Amino acid sequence: MALSPKVYTWLCGLFASLGSIIFGYDLGVIAGVLSATDFIDTMGSRFNNPNLEGLITSILLLGCFAGMFPVAHFADTLGRRKTIQIGALVYMLGGALQTGARNLDMIYAGRFFAGFGIGIMADLAPLYQAEIAHPSIRGRLTTLQQFMLGIGAFAASWITYGTSAGLKGTQAEWRVPLGIQIVPAIPLFAFILLLPESPRWLAEKGRLDEGNGFVRLCHPFPLTSVIATKAARTLAKLHAHGNVNDPFVVSQMEDIKAEIQRAREIGSASWGELFTDSSNFRRVSLGYILQFSVQMTGVSAIQYYSTTIFTTMGFSATRVLLFQSINSVIALIGEACCVLWVDNTGRRMPLIVGNVASGLSFVVGSILMARWPGTVNNDAVSVQFLLSVRELTIDICLFRPTIFSSHIIVFSVTTWVFNFFFSACIGPLSWAYPAEIYSTRTRAKATAVTSSASWISNLLISSLKLPLLLSPISDGNLVFAICGHTNALFVWAFYPETTGRRLEEMDALFQDAPLFVANTPYANKQDRFLAEKELREGIYAIIWISAPIFTPLSGTFVPGDISERAGYAIDEEKVSDEHHDHMN
Repeated sequence: MALSPKVYTWLCGLFASLGSIIFGYDLGVIAGVLSATDFIDTMGSRFNNPNLEGLITSILLLGCFAGMFPVAHFADTLGRRKTIQIGALVYMLGGALQTGARNLDMIYAGRFFAGFGIGIMADLAPLYQAEIAHPSIRGRLTTLQQFMLGIGAFAASWITYGTSAGLKGTQAEWRVPLGIQIVPAIPLFAFILLLPESPRWLAEKGRLDEGNGFVRLCHPFPLTSVIATKAARTLAKLHAHGNVNDPFVVSQMEDIKAEIQRAREIGSASWGELFTDSSNFRRVSLGYILQFSVQMTGVSAIQYYSTTIFTTMGFSATRVLLFQSINSVIALIGEACCVLWVDNTGRRMPLIVGNVASGLSFVVGSILMARWPGTVNNDAVSVQFLLSVRELTIDICLFRPTIFSSHIIVFSVTTWVFNFFFSACIGPLSWAYPAEIYSTRTRAKATAVTSSASWISNLLISSLKLPLLLSPISDGNLVFAICGHTNALFVWAFYPETTGRRLEEMDALFQDAPLFVANTPYANKQDRFLAEKELREGIYAIIWISAPIFTPLSGTFVPGDISERAGYAIDEEKVSDEHHDHMN
């Protein structure tokens, strides 16, 4: 029994997101590696320099940022699949250098090359997923980036916990976790070319049929004089069991052609166009701000410093890793919720709710820490508060009754609450939204720019000093609490809803939508099946002379236009006359 087109497309997107497993694993594995005694001994005296130790984390982000410069060029010239393959190859080089490291310099080199590959794959995976997806399930594909990242972090946390507990003091304690990071890159590198190429990239590269002088009629009439091009065949393979005559495929091809025709009128896509064209600049700004705002929720600060904070509060290294492992399970549950429900909830509402929840978690955490201050040496806590969270925190974390300071209780609960809402709302959509708001001709360049914001802001947060998170009412906690709420307000005010829309209508959407979209129709979530219904029922004739002339026969579908806009009634006399003139 053949897979349904949506299942097949989703599985293609799932495989392409293997690079995200690598991303999450690399972020999660380093904490366990840095605490391994043999690793410290192998790295030598230079490792005791706190600045050089911090560079191990930050140089990965520098590599990710460096990967943004070539990714757009490779993606537009070589295609989406081959560029992902290049990223996997570079990453394997970085992973091998880290696994076989004999000194700190090899770790630095390995982390940089690993970051370079991650930057390429993290940028291209949601882009590729968006370009192959049906409009009604595009969110389920593009949010796989964060879900697979969560799987990588989950695997890293439990692997480092296992090697720390069972291989403590040996080289295997840190070389095994570093070596395992290469495993997901191998099938990605070997088999990515077996996946269909992006039909939109194929069309953009000019691989459309060159037929002239024929009239193509869509459903309910059979297609005639169809030249099954590579772009059309790929789209049919993804969405119609290979049937190039399917009305859904034909309508999408005409949608893509309409966008390409507009692009040719503008000229070749350039980096400057992202900033000189008002519609493009608006979208780049929204994408960049969204990516940057993610780090201002405090997620990376928690990731980087929670291990150190819990150590100072009395946790052993093994128990810290256990806490991190439980945290990764919660994140994975949140990410799975997002994948399942994002196309039903829309993009705006989860971003708003998630940011408010993240801000409140820092507010509540700071208040409780101020009300019940605790230190490593002070185990006196509020009995009432302890009883309310004892089963949730103490018994789960340590598998036995133990009295801890309020810092541990509060930080545990607020971290888990924050992590769930971030993973269910903010993290996945920070990659999904930018991948779907640009036209095909600018998408690779624009997502490279917006993705760079993630790495820059990550570097900024990694430079924060630990005391910013240790005091109840600190500058760090205050900034994160405020930013969570301002992020939500900004999304509510300026981000149009994109759920269920065709990629080819994004130009029209951002040209029509006002700058302030709150309380306008552009902030509302439309029926996620509307675009697909219009594509399947779009009935129009297209006359090819030197360029396509679109004359819809019925329905509301107009190639390149927004879904709500009605089509035009057929002018049969005009179609007949123009076709007759051309044939003569």
